Amino acid sequence: MITLYPYETLGHANHGWLDARHHFSFASYRNPKRVGFGSLLVINDDTVAAGRGFSSHPHDNMEIITYVRQGAITHKDSMGNIGRTAAGDVQVMSAGTGVFHSEYNAESEDTRLYQIWIEPNELGVAPRWKAQQFPKQPVQGTLPVLVSGQAQHAGGQALFIHADAAIYGGVLAAGSTVKQPLKHQGAYLLVSVGEVAVGGVAMKAGDGAELLGEDVVTITAATDAEVLLIDVPHRQRH
Repeated sequence: MITLYPYETLGHANHGWLDARHHFSFASYRNPKRVGFGSLLVINDDTVAAGRGFSSHPHDNMEIITYVRQGAITHKDSMGNIGRTAAGDVQVMSAGTGVFHSEYNAESEDTRLYQIWIEPNELGVAPRWKAQQFPKQPVQGTLPVLVSGQAQHAGGQALFIHADAAIYGGVLAAGSTVKQPLKHQGAYLLVSVGEVAVGGVAMKAGDGAELLGEDVVTITAATDAEVLLIDVPHRQRH
């Protein structure tokens, strides 16, 4: 089953320096029908104005993933980490026992990113942060895994998280098709750029979709496109 969530229907908050679209209930946006997707609690599609950003603030016991779509974001935290993550690249932060961090757009252009929160499968871990570049060339066959806490990806290129989840992503050339196996028979698909079709459902840039009961997701690019696929346990939340 595929449930489409068009960009125009997402929660919206414009703070001037931050223009945010919320796939799930977050901050002042409250929708009882949209309270996460299993252990996936937050997907915010954020546009951060040049020279602005999130000042230092705390988190604990959450896996926080940032995928930069345009521009770059500069991270600083109470562990002493400082790093710049550019478009097409990913950073992860395991908040664990607690950490303060800031995310600042030090660029001369707006930065656009996905902010993703996933519940950890282990509480009270040591906080950690890491960022990594990923290949930008069009993919073939399957999507590369960018982030994972699943056993089959241990020791590979994926950034580690404390969760039984995996995030796949990549660039698709127009007319190409990828077939991505899923562990949990459920995933959330994001279209960052372009237009794609999944299970006969057309999606455009900014859209999201819940995919349930699928062992394999087939994605066909109608145009040059870029997608993220988040494979997570999808039990009902109450």
